[in-house]
Amino acid sequence: MQEVLLQKTILVVDDEDNVRESVREVLSDEGYRVVDTADGARVLDMIRDEKPELVLLDIWMPQVDGIGLLKEIKLQEPDINVVMVSGHGNIHTAVTATKYGAFDFIEKPVSLEGLLSTVQRALGESPVTSDAPSPGKAARKAKAVKPAVAARSKVGLHTIKQKTLLKSVVLSGQGLHSGVKTGLILHPLPPNSGIQFTGISADVTVPAHLDFVGSTGYATSLRSKGFAVGTVEHLLAVLHSYGITNLLVKVQGEVPIMDGSAIEFCQAIEEAGIAEENAELSEIVIDKLYQFDAKGGESIRIEPAREFSVNYLMRYPAPVGEQEYLYHHQGAASFKNEIAPARTFGFVRDIAKLQTMGLANGGRLSNFILIDDEKIVNTELRFADEFARHKILDILGDFYLLGRPLRGAITACMTGHSDNIALLRQIREGLKL
Repeated sequence: MQEVLLQKTILVVDDEDNVRESVREVLSDEGYRVVDTADGARVLDMIRDEKPELVLLDIWMPQVDGIGLLKEIKLQEPDINVVMVSGHGNIHTAVTATKYGAFDFIEKPVSLEGLLSTVQRALGESPVTSDAPSPGKAARKAKAVKPAVAARSKVGLHTIKQKTLLKSVVLSGQGLHSGVKTGLILHPLPPNSGIQFTGISADVTVPAHLDFVGSTGYATSLRSKGFAVGTVEHLLAVLHSYGITNLLVKVQGEVPIMDGSAIEFCQAIEEAGIAEENAELSEIVIDKLYQFDAKGGESIRIEPAREFSVNYLMRYPAPVGEQEYLYHHQGAASFKNEIAPARTFGFVRDIAKLQTMGLANGGRLSNFILIDDEKIVNTELRFADEFARHKILDILGDFYLLGRPLRGAITACMTGHSDNIALLRQIREGLKL
């Protein structure tokens, strides 16, 4: 007797007839059973009658508060995933919806790629890729960025388990350079997905990978197909140190600076919990000395070692002076204690110049260390060598842009993001990654 595969049911709730029709056509073509309504008052009854695995819920409907309805759905049917949809949303709306239990949030006009990707994640299905298209006509048109993480590699003998988060988590803050209030939504992803950045609509995804570095001026940014995300290094340092290999990061323009350190990102990861996945990847093991020297005495090198370590030396005039710190990575706890609390710093004399360049517009006395010619202006240091430790934080983030952990000893003097990226390119070329 031939086995009959049951279709998964999706409930679409939207007051716009053309939106419901378009979404129904796309999802039906992908093999899903789709039911829909424009009446928010019917949603709970339809959930009981139709038993959908997923609800796509418009956040703005006449006489219906989408967030209130979301709360009611999660109260009565907590196991059903709800994706909020809005034509007037921003990252703050998305963060609010996620806090109240929404699986995700997408923008109107709904893009084909973003819709299918979100639906597949919500239903626990593998995302559509160009190598493995789904049978539907719509999905055959979808393009996906090649994952940044490879399951195996010829480089490196030590394999580690891939990891993601146990659940989604949200954070809010302000962009250091853009000055825009922003936020993050971190979603679990299946094995071999890599770290992926996307916007609210999820139509363009940018891997956290060297190939997509857009700029390195005062922060590291990633760019692909018109979508850019800035100041990714602090978050990537946390993901690197906690061993998170697969994650979707939803963000509007720039990763929030928080208090200038990475400690709140650590807390968010710990709040969500870490899930070990049934797949492995191999470390990148440094096989020889790689070195990059820049004008002005800046230098950074990496050489073979049994563990991952970073030694950073800086020499500035007073009040900074000479600072040096050696960090041996022993896991998340060592990172959280030694490196994550170290904050971004800047000089009073540079602020005006940065702002004329469109940078540092979000700098506040509470989110970075401000230094004048004589003293620290706005705070007490958390460590005597906090500036050197923060440079190590940046290196840990930038050095996750090869998509896998590294094993080697880094020594750096007075370097910044552009130097880090230059050395990464040498490593990639030398190891044929």
